[in-house]
Amino acid sequence: MRIADATTFESTLDFAKEQDRLDPLSRFRGKFHLPTDASGKPLIYFCGNSLGLQPKQTEAYIQQELNDWANLGVEGHVDATNPWMPYHESLSAQMAKIVGAKSHEVVIMNTLTVNLHLMMVSFYRPTKKRYKIIVETDAFPSDKYAVRSQIKHHGFDPDAGLIEWKPRPGEQLCRLEDLEALMQTHGKEIALVMVGNTNYYSGQYYPIDQITTLGHEHGAKVGIDLAHGVGNIQPNLHENGPDFAVWCTYKYLNSGPGSLGGCFVHERHANNKDINRFTGWWGHNKQTRFNMRHEFDPIPGAEGWQLSNPPILSMAAIKASLAIFEEAGMDNLREKSIKLTGFLEFLIDSLKDDRISIITPRNPELRGCQLSITVREATKDFHQKLTDAGIISDWREPDVIRVAPTPLYNTFEEVFEFVTRLKRILN
Repeated sequence: MRIADATTFESTLDFAKEQDRLDPLSRFRGKFHLPTDASGKPLIYFCGNSLGLQPKQTEAYIQQELNDWANLGVEGHVDATNPWMPYHESLSAQMAKIVGAKSHEVVIMNTLTVNLHLMMVSFYRPTKKRYKIIVETDAFPSDKYAVRSQIKHHGFDPDAGLIEWKPRPGEQLCRLEDLEALMQTHGKEIALVMVGNTNYYSGQYYPIDQITTLGHEHGAKVGIDLAHGVGNIQPNLHENGPDFAVWCTYKYLNSGPGSLGGCFVHERHANNKDINRFTGWWGHNKQTRFNMRHEFDPIPGAEGWQLSNPPILSMAAIKASLAIFEEAGMDNLREKSIKLTGFLEFLIDSLKDDRISIITPRNPELRGCQLSITVREATKDFHQKLTDAGIISDWREPDVIRVAPTPLYNTFEEVFEFVTRLKRILN
């Protein structure tokens, strides 16, 4: 038997429990620590879009490295159970599966905005005539700060150099045809199209393949911020072909607060040693890395953008989470996510309360697991009532509650209970 889809949803607790019973991924919930209330009862945690929960095996993965450090000292670089020298390489294959890339196109390093700056050093090469960057209007603030600072760094006016892809008046979502119009108008001036593919505010998923094709047709480079997409949707980066992508690992990838980011560089750039870049010794040819007197010789692929040797303790937490993703499989997780979020949408619609609206696209192919819900005339006090009712979600000004049922550890019953408590607060 298979989990129901949107055509057969029912707004009952028995139905939700039956879906959980039929869920082939239900066992993965037991692999995570669940936040609890004062009585020890699990809270409804719908905030994986901000910080993912801790896998129970993370402690053991980190403890292994602590033990090897204690027992081996510097020799752990080669003699640890998981030798530290090539440690980051062990993450690439699993990470590549999640983002739809080849292993040599992916590297775990630094943090998201650092990686974004490093990528713009290489792929934002402005000229007097072609220096502008397009971003979506509700890009995460860090992206806008980084982009504006890069424009300014190259001697241009950020106000003139930054073009925003905006929703139409009275609408919440961006339309691809409006991006096409911007490119028609400004195409010869655009050096980089830099889009956060799953918008943090609206939850809208922007089609990477069409955006990449559009940017390249007009002579621009294309970069993707996957902070809210990685481990959530399937970006198929190699096939869709952006020049680069960056992401964090602490949201849907459950690697812990402030953990490392990831980076994708398409293989068409893999062997180009002439690409301008900021360099560091860990991006240097592995065969001569420890002969300190060689000129920089970049490793082919994404590894060539590394700066420093990897922080093993943080990588151990990533390794613990990626092992779970490997076991569960992104195809399976995406299938459940569509149904779980679809059930949430169905139940909210079933309330028939005109105070509530969903700004996230209705088409499951144009969103991840997050629904962004507005409650007319609500303030942050309304969100506090949800928190007091045992629901961990996220409030974004001026009036959006972001709710993200995550397929690895959330259940259909939790979705039902969330809407039940929401209805109670509304009444």
